Amino acid sequence: MGDITELLSQARAGDQGAFDALFAELYPQLHRIARMRMASSPQLTLLDTTGLVNECYLKLVATSRLTPVDRGHFLAYGSQVMRSIIVDAARARAAERRGGGVPDATLSSDFALEAALPEEEVLGIHQALNDLAILEPRLVEVVEMRYFGGLTESEIAESMGLSERTVRRDWEKAKILLASVLA
Repeated sequence: MGDITELLSQARAGDQGAFDALFAELYPQLHRIARMRMASSPQLTLLDTTGLVNECYLKLVATSRLTPVDRGHFLAYGSQVMRSIIVDAARARAAERRGGGVPDATLSSDFALEAALPEEEVLGIHQALNDLAILEPRLVEVVEMRYFGGLTESEIAESMGLSERTVRRDWEKAKILLASVLA
């Protein structure tokens, strides 16, 4: 107990080594606190208990004014920091669900490099292509070959008997029309 008080005193004075030793000494208790925090809200963050303790360490290091005077005060402070990390993660997740900070989805011909699309998005694209086929069947062929087939503009042009410039224009037009339908 005396060692922790001494480490806290040195850490408050700005000794990074003392802070690291203090954190290492109290790591098991901080991990237990993190486990309790995560048990009450596991769906709010992608962090596991170890990740939460590590994030807590980073936040505590970033705080230039360490004020705890004893072990209990330090653990309480660590617990508050963990709570703020979880709350921040929950806010970020809620903002993502509302579309905050998420770039608009765009069609790309690099199909093989992209992750699988969610079922709803695939079905939405499928329906949009069906609607587009009524107005511009050639555009649908270009999208199918480029987006789903991964063909280049020159390969599409060759297979459809068109110029590359026409394929490029069709691709741009199809992306615009599909984006407006999918929005």
